[in-house]
Amino acid sequence: MLDARRLQTRLGVTVDGIIGAGTLAALFQRMGAPAVLAAELGLAANVHFRTYGILDTGLRLAHFMGQCAHESGGFRYMEEIASGAAYEGRADLGNTQPGDGKRFKGRGPIQTTGRANYRRDGRTLGIDLESNPQLLSNPSLGLLASTLFWSRMGLNAWADQDNVAACSRGVNRGNPKSDRPANHEAERLAQTNKAKGLIL
Repeated sequence: MLDARRLQTRLGVTVDGIIGAGTLAALFQRMGAPAVLAAELGLAANVHFRTYGILDTGLRLAHFMGQCAHESGGFRYMEEIASGAAYEGRADLGNTQPGDGKRFKGRGPIQTTGRANYRRDGRTLGIDLESNPQLLSNPSLGLLASTLFWSRMGLNAWADQDNVAACSRGVNRGNPKSDRPANHEAERLAQTNKAKGLIL
C-alpha cells in the first residue's frame, strides 16, 4: 500500500491522507520539475496514475517516477533534446518513411519514440498521434501515453518485485525480460532510489 500521510509529510504538504493533484505536483517538483510543469503533471497524474494502478503501491509509484525522471531530465523536458536523427530508418520503431526519426523522436515523461509506438498509443487513446506527434510534448498527454506504455509493458508487476533492472529494460529496451541491460542503469537506479526516499 501507499502511505499517503508519510509521503505528504516528506513532501512538506498538507497531511490529510488523501493523495490528490497537489500532493502529486509536489512529488514531481521534488523530482526536478519546474513548478508550473509540476502542477500540470500532478493534475494529469491524479487521474492517469489511478487508471493504470500506479498509485496502488509505493513501489509502483517510486519505480514509475524514477524511470520517467531519468528519461525526462528530472521532468524538465517533455521532448527529447536530440534531433531524433539517430532513429532514422529504425524499422524496429516503425520508422519506415524519410524523416520519421526526427518526426517521432522521444516525447512525454517516458519519451515515447517511433512511428509504431505513436500509432499504437494513438489508436488506444483515440488520439491521432501518428499525424500529430507533437501532441505528446504536452505534459498531460505525454503523461497519459507514459502511463499507457508502463501498463502495456507490464511494469507494475516488476515494480512490485522492486526489480529496477526489469523496469529499466522495459522502458529503454521495450522488453523487461531482455538479455541486454538498459542504457544508464546506474542513473535509473539513482532516480528510483530518490523517489523511494520520498515515497516509501
